[in-house]
Amino acid sequence: MKAIIIAFLFLTRFPMPRIENISAADNGRSLGAFPLVGLVIGLLLAAIAWLGHFLLPPIALAALILVVWVFITGGLHLDGLADSADAWLGGYGNRERTLEIMKDPRCGSAAVMTVSCLLIFKFSLLVALLETHSAWWLVLPPLLGRCASVVLMMITPYARASGLGADFNSAMPRKSLWLIISGVAIMCALFLPWIFTLAVTLCVIPTFFGLRQLMISRLNGTTGDTAGALLEIIEAAVLFGLTMGFYQTLTGF
Repeated sequence: MKAIIIAFLFLTRFPMPRIENISAADNGRSLGAFPLVGLVIGLLLAAIAWLGHFLLPPIALAALILVVWVFITGGLHLDGLADSADAWLGGYGNRERTLEIMKDPRCGSAAVMTVSCLLIFKFSLLVALLETHSAWWLVLPPLLGRCASVVLMMITPYARASGLGADFNSAMPRKSLWLIISGVAIMCALFLPWIFTLAVTLCVIPTFFGLRQLMISRLNGTTGDTAGALLEIIEAAVLFGLTMGFYQTLTGF
């Protein structure tokens, strides 16, 4: 339970009991609950979509879902995306300069443009999905996004010498995490129609490894900001794959 509470405290703004004296091992174990957090967020979004279907047109409902999506996470991952965008533009290919810019709380033009584009992209995909009356598919983006961030931390070194991300990286129970991630992947493959599985896979896998390669080439690893950026982009990639799947189904592919 402690690991689950830590995961919800870290990733959401849901009210949770306060925990004192959180150790590096506690942080590492909490990674196993990241998919659970994603599942809960996804179920909440899907429930809003299902109920809102009776009250709102798709475009208004999509806006409501996106706002809730941002606020229940406190914008944590969007902040990581913004910091990463500024750092990549202002770092001029230099590792130390890039890491330094990520610590700057101010947002530059790259941050504003990147976050705006991502939110517009997500909004348009939400509208497309809601028009198909497929509310419960919204469980998948938050779930798979958090699974992807866990996999990133498992297979990528941490770029800084210390920090919260270093605790996650050094103390994570890798065998247990691989079992959890494998279980999620198997369940998705079993319950998703093959066209959706194929579309989501084609969108997510190249995106994941492309972003990871960018991190390795620039930073020799990942940070909390880049893990958050990857999570946001993977969520969008899952939405895009689901939209592709529905489009191919409707057109008789």
